[in-house]
Formats: sequence, structure tokens, C-alpha cells
Amino acid sequence: MTIVTSPSGPAANARPFLHGSELAAIGRVLATGQYGHGPETDAFEHDLASDLGVDDVVAVATGTAALHLALLAAGVGPGDEVVVPSLTFCASVQAIRATGAEPRFIDVDPDTLCVTAELVEAALAPATRAVMPVLYGGRAVDLTPIATQLAERDIAVVEDAAHAFGSRQGERRVGATGVLTCFSFDAIKPLTCGDGGAIVPRTPEEARRLRRARLLGIDAPREQRTAAVSYEVHELGFRYHLSTFHAAIGRVQLAGFPAVAARRQQLWCSYAAALADIPHATLVDLDIENTVPFNCVIRLPAAVRDAVHAQLHAAGIQAGVHYPPNHLQPAFTPWSRPLPATEAVAGEILSLPFHPDLTDDDIGQITTTLATALTDASTLPASQWGGR
Repeated sequence: MTIVTSPSGPAANARPFLHGSELAAIGRVLATGQYGHGPETDAFEHDLASDLGVDDVVAVATGTAALHLALLAAGVGPGDEVVVPSLTFCASVQAIRATGAEPRFIDVDPDTLCVTAELVEAALAPATRAVMPVLYGGRAVDLTPIATQLAERDIAVVEDAAHAFGSRQGERRVGATGVLTCFSFDAIKPLTCGDGGAIVPRTPEEARRLRRARLLGIDAPREQRTAAVSYEVHELGFRYHLSTFHAAIGRVQLAGFPAVAARRQQLWCSYAAALADIPHATLVDLDIENTVPFNCVIRLPAAVRDAVHAQLHAAGIQAGVHYPPNHLQPAFTPWSRPLPATEAVAGEILSLPFHPDLTDDDIGQITTTLATALTDASTLPASQWGGR
């Protein structure tokens, strides 16, 4: 496996993992003259469906576009509510707002940073039209305990699996569990198209509607339109197609994905071993046996998290935070509500550099610097450590 490195270096928080044949794939597509949706996109969809063991996959321009179209396919619109954790990238919430619906923010389990069936069930209301579990870090979320209740109330599950391509829920792959699942293939995801996304539809009719919606509501594919004198626009649609360039990158990435998935799991376990002896640094559980990890997140005492973050950056280590809570964002103020667990962990979480280009030596350097930063912070009064 050949890795094409980038100038950002191993201490970058995240970066693409390239196999070396992506450029040739782009060049091959360039020579075809088909740059929008084309045969390469269709082939990528077929490859994804085969890999996941599902009947169909609809590729789109971004993970956000996938969420937007999936919500529309589920019938979500003005006057509806979508249950969603506040601890997610703001794209999850913007996709809900793009339908005219409103977010109903809920808390997460502090140990996993994911929602649970119990938290979702407690948030259901008469206006609930869909629930959007976010598979934080790549960890699957099991809503089967409330599946019957959701079905009886005609509440759709639109799974935000932006982090979770390759992960499993029990014996099944995420995306093959029978719910509307949305993936992201942006630059730093375990599988990248440069930018891209995909939806796993529930039925052939839903797949047809999604394909129409991603191409501005036009029913006929490009090859039919070029052979005809007209076409029909049937419904609201968007320019959400996945270009052949991005699909070509995705096909190369998918072919090499098993090695990438194994490497990510190995690196996460290396972090777990290195962090085990560092006081006050708690690794967020990802259920690593079933998860292809997107990131490596720890929890620190809230009083020192920001100081540790600053010290790591001063040492050239790009730690990050995934994510600021959305219920506290100015754009989403109308739907804010108290979420004590989310508000507590938001001040504690820190994402360590995580990508397959890291080495065990890099992880040793990062965790040693982290331990030093925590030791330096230990001069703060014990009362500020919050018991962690």
C-alpha cells in the first residue's frame, strides 16, 4: 500500500489516506469527457451496494446532501420535528432545517457520546416525524428496542452514519440494517471521494425518488435526455449528484478500504494502550471490535481541557474538539433546551490526531506531550479538577 503524504505532517488532527492510484483514476475519467453524473458514478454505487450487501445505494455530492434528501424521502417537512443529538456536526441540524422541519435536541450517553434508545424514546412528541441517531466516532447506535414503537407511529429513522462507513451493528454492516442510512465521503473520512456522500434507500421506489431528487427533479438520466428533444421535471430537486471525478476516487478508496479499516482499528488500540497509564484522560468507548474509528476522543477535566488543548497546539499537535453543542449555537437558539450531559462533556472532550499515516512513535509522542500538559495543569487547585 502506497501512502501519498501531505505537508501537514503526522500531528495533523485528520488527513486523507491515499493509495497512490487516485490520480490515474481521475485522469481516466478526464479523458472520457463525462464529468457530471456518469457511468463512473453508477459503477461506484454498484460497488458500494455490493460491499455493504444491500440492493442499492444512491451516491450524492456530500454527506449533508445525503441527510437532506433522506429526510425529504422520509416525508419530513414544515411542522415536523426530528429528534437529533446536540453533539454532532452542525450539518446534521442544517439538513433538518433545510426541509423546513425543526430539531428536537437530545442528550447523549457520556461514555459513548451517542444517543440511546431510551434517550430517543423519552424525546418523542406528537410532531416527531423522524429520529436521526448520529454514529459518533463510527460507533453503531442500536434503536431496535423502540423499533416497533417508531414503526407504529410512522417515525422514520434517518441514520447519520457520516463517521461510520465500515462499522457493524451486530452481524450486519451499518447501512444494511433496514433504515435510511447516510454516509459522508469527504476528505478526512475513512473512505474519501474528496467530497461525496451516499444514501442506502429502504425500497426500490425510494431509490428512484432519491435519484430524481439529486438531479433537479428530472426523471430521465443523462443518456436518455441527450437522445430526446425534451424532458420532464416532476418534483423539487437539487444539484446533488456525485461527479465522475469524485466517484473515481471513491472506487479506488473502496478497493483498498479493508486495509485502511484494519489500520484505523490498530491505531485506536495503540492509543488505548498508551492512554491507560495517563491519569485524568478517559478514552471514549467506540466498541472497537465492531467499529472502524473516525476519530480518537478523550475526556479531560473541564477546568484544564482548554489549557491542554493550547499546550498541544504549541507543541505542533493539532488536537481538536468534535463538536460544540448545537443547542447552544446562535442559529439554533429557538430550539435550545437544557441538556446537562451534553453541556458537561462539551467542555471535556478533546480529539487527538487520528489518521492512518500516524505511526506508533507518533502516538507515543502525542500521548507523552498530553501527559506533560496534564502534569503542568495539575498545579491548579484540586477543586478545579471536577473529580475526574
